[in-house]
Amino acid sequence: MTNQSQALAFSGFEGCASSREFYWHLASDNTNQWGRFPEAQSYKWTVGPEDGCEGLKELNKENIVQDMVQQGGWLLLGDSITEGHFFSLSCILYPHVIATPNYTPNSYFDRAWPQNLYLNPESPLVKEMYIPAHFNVTETPLATFRRIDLLMTPEELVHLHDTLHPDTHENFSLFSDEATWNMSPTEYLPLFLENGYSTLVISTGGHWTTTLFGGYGKNAPLVYGGAKFGIDGVIDFFEHAMRKWATDVQSALDEAARKDPGAKKRQVVVRAYLPGHDNCHNIRKPWSEVRPEGSYSYNWGSIWRYNEKILTEIPRKYPDLHYLAIERPGRLRPDAHTTSDCLHIMTGAGVMEGWSHYIWHYVSNEMGRGRHSRVHT
Repeated sequence: MTNQSQALAFSGFEGCASSREFYWHLASDNTNQWGRFPEAQSYKWTVGPEDGCEGLKELNKENIVQDMVQQGGWLLLGDSITEGHFFSLSCILYPHVIATPNYTPNSYFDRAWPQNLYLNPESPLVKEMYIPAHFNVTETPLATFRRIDLLMTPEELVHLHDTLHPDTHENFSLFSDEATWNMSPTEYLPLFLENGYSTLVISTGGHWTTTLFGGYGKNAPLVYGGAKFGIDGVIDFFEHAMRKWATDVQSALDEAARKDPGAKKRQVVVRAYLPGHDNCHNIRKPWSEVRPEGSYSYNWGSIWRYNEKILTEIPRKYPDLHYLAIERPGRLRPDAHTTSDCLHIMTGAGVMEGWSHYIWHYVSNEMGRGRHSRVHT
């Protein structure tokens, strides 16, 4: 590798529509790590009948764009890992999409700003495919990312915690002053339901730490009688919060279906959160088996517990919420991180591209997208 732009060719991309932290996402921003190319981009996530998956078609950007235009786009909500997923999607679908905002003249836009992918008016697909009457090429997004770390606002979580534990110590403060970006479901669910999206893709877990939830930190005062401390206390509260979140989301979907029973079915996909790998930049090849001992920093060693809370909760009561346990390929890739840390995944290594591939397959095949909305009573 002799220049940072070669990362695109090594990754099999024609380009990327998003301009936010462009070469950081491609992990070509540090010449000291160029030795990882092109091997880190030489792996492809695969799945087949032996994995319990039938009918997985080859990843085809034209078909994905067509599905998004005709069936509805994706709204991606989550932290900076999901932002990386959005950037990767902008590369997969290029040159058929354009992205906003343009970060080239100003790279310091607020992280809370929405990032969108629109159908490129210059794409040959505009003339080749059927475009529904309600779809506006310049105004209807194919995909949108919103930075939402916790899926609920701190105020909503404080209220929930107070409701669960009214005997909380008077000096207790649930949150520290650590920065976090969030929106309320009362804000983003209308965005999902009223703007042509058919799939809501969410993932959370990385910011549910004892540093952000300082009330459960090492030096916190007594929370309430019988409280668990440290990460155990955070995970306990996480379970309650996810149950509340899932209930609110399913209720919103039910209400939307009642108001318009003939509408195309909407679905919510919960992607399992991916932990990081300690010492990742000294590892140059994928693992053949997951090594839990490789994820001890931050809350990484406990991410499986967060995922388990969601996995055990969702299938029971929330028929329009679907948990996708697609984190294992990423857990096998300590060699696939960005240059600055060992949590974020580089675009083009096949990990996030695999997420998009399987989510596309799941919502367009296994979900039966042609069905109309189900009304729950």
